[in-house]
Amino acid sequence: MQQIINFVIRNKTFLLFLLLFVISLGLTIQSHSYHKSKFINSANFLTGGIYEGASGISDYFDLDDQNKILVEENNRLRSQVFNSGDSTVVGRSSIDSVSYNGRYTIQSAKIINNNYSSSKNYLTLNKGEKDAIKEDLGVITSKGIVGIIDNTSNGYARVLSILNTKSRINAQLKASNHIGSLEWDGKSHVNTVQLTDVSKFAPVKIGDTIITGGESTIFPKGIPIGIIESFVLDISGDTYTIQVTLFNDMTNLSHVYIIENLDSEEIKLLENPIDE
Repeated sequence: MQQIINFVIRNKTFLLFLLLFVISLGLTIQSHSYHKSKFINSANFLTGGIYEGASGISDYFDLDDQNKILVEENNRLRSQVFNSGDSTVVGRSSIDSVSYNGRYTIQSAKIINNNYSSSKNYLTLNKGEKDAIKEDLGVITSKGIVGIIDNTSNGYARVLSILNTKSRINAQLKASNHIGSLEWDGKSHVNTVQLTDVSKFAPVKIGDTIITGGESTIFPKGIPIGIIESFVLDISGDTYTIQVTLFNDMTNLSHVYIIENLDSEEIKLLENPIDE
């Protein structure tokens, strides 16, 4: 308290001047409409900036909830896309029109564990049987495929990653209908997989896009996978083995979409009659 009194005594002349200046400024603003309007506009600009900053801070801490809202919105839009018959798929640099057959439902989920350092890698999702999740459902992101659900519990699901030597997924060249089997040799970089058993007559070119082939009940045709990095003819000379650089960064995954083909049981029953 004594320090405050000493400060006032030492600076009494300046403080008196400041007080008189504020009073005169206030009287000027009150008595002249032009000055008053300028002052109000300046005050509004200042408080607006403060509110905007506070809103930005609030939005930052609300990012997780906003991301969930956006994921759910994307979920709804993807459901429309897969069922429309006139949908779009985003590759690395272009958007092309493709068709999806069958009826699909899409459900969002979050990855809570992601392994990519062994030869048999799995991911764990935060949804399970209570969310109607079951085995043999496809898992993708907005960039491409992630894997296939191979095990579930009440609240969680395990995904067989495409970076697993047990994984086999039907895929094809986007530029033609030549198909192959998407695999991972367990030795390549985590963002590189192999497309094997592709006919030697296929028009394979470096930089071309690889997509899902749609010859299974798991993934619709046309979901992006990656681009051709290199290719070689196998020893037999009849088929190519193609190195594919994935669109997804498999080491940096968060939210995913789970795809269910509602016609899968009917298709399986038709293709594999019980009496056989």
